Amino acid sequence: MSFGDFQNEIYAKGLQGVVPSLPMAYADWEAKAQSALAPSVLSYVAGGAGDEHTQRANVAAFSQWGLVPRMLVGATERDLSVELWGKRWKSPIFMSPIGVIGVCAQDGHGDVAAAQASARTGVPMIASTLTVDPMEEVRPHTGTVPSFFQLYTPTERELAESLMHRAEAAGYSGIVITLDTWITGWRPRDLTTSNFPQLRGNCLTNYLTDPVFRAKCGVDSHTLDTDPRSAAPYWASIFGQSVTWEDLTWLRSVTSLPLILKGICHPDDARRAVDAGVDGVYVSTHGGRQANGGLPALQCLPDVVAAVDVPVLFDSGVRSGADVVKALALGAAAVGIGRPYAWGMALGGADGTVHVLRALLAEADLIMAVDGYRSLEDLGPDALRRTSPIAM
Repeated sequence: MSFGDFQNEIYAKGLQGVVPSLPMAYADWEAKAQSALAPSVLSYVAGGAGDEHTQRANVAAFSQWGLVPRMLVGATERDLSVELWGKRWKSPIFMSPIGVIGVCAQDGHGDVAAAQASARTGVPMIASTLTVDPMEEVRPHTGTVPSFFQLYTPTERELAESLMHRAEAAGYSGIVITLDTWITGWRPRDLTTSNFPQLRGNCLTNYLTDPVFRAKCGVDSHTLDTDPRSAAPYWASIFGQSVTWEDLTWLRSVTSLPLILKGICHPDDARRAVDAGVDGVYVSTHGGRQANGGLPALQCLPDVVAAVDVPVLFDSGVRSGADVVKALALGAAAVGIGRPYAWGMALGGADGTVHVLRALLAEADLIMAVDGYRSLEDLGPDALRRTSPIAM
């Protein structure tokens, strides 16, 4: 069975008078989710930094590239699987970490729902530090599909080590260190509503369940258990460490799991990170949420790929299966999905997320079929040609 068979299921149900209950494309997922989410959550998910130019540029950058069709190759069967860090991934996409995915679900347990969608689709997930449910309860729902834990490195090293050791004990397959979010970028949408979810006590469960955090925060256990907002002031004071190369040596020493650095966009940084012992780099501009006025992540991807011999993950601006194929052709080892699955979560929890992931995979698979690419090994930069300039 191929990912593209999803469309056959839809057409077969149509013969029985059944049409999809959820939309089939990004613009419609986003539009429909606007009425499903609370305004504060909607602005947090949809918004970006500054005037959101970088957010738009991330999306528009994909239009600069076109895939060259290759005929007469018999692409009747496709293999979209990838092997990373000793494990075979059925899917070339993964769910990027989203710190408010927990509250995007209508039942308030979006982290578990994302894990369940991972198990059902074979799409790995990266669980954020900022969750509604503790990491130990999220991980088992992914089943045998690899899952990763994303760390916002706190200023308290003992707490960082505790979080990483918990992730290791819980069975996560690797640690993703986010580098660009030790401080929050300028986000006018959130500033307009004066809303920052974690300061209101949301998505802090991994901290509230951590023995180091509980011992240091200065709030008694009963209050922490009944009023998460009581922990917010201490959390804000230790949330982000501006990680340096010296810190990287320490982080590498904490865990034997694969260590992946998220936010690397310069080839020199990528080379130095690999020399320091990391197992993967992750090209990302945080979806345009952290810094405005920068380059689109896709434009940074080829130089980083050329600079290192470790897997290079990628996200930012992915909105379709076509985008997935283009990022893979430019060298991404796997492609992260962000806002699309957040909209799916808002519309239908685990079912909505599965729908979005299957739609993206089906489109990617069918593009490869039609354009004559039987496997990801057939995709490379020579499969792409430059098209017209970005239209913003």
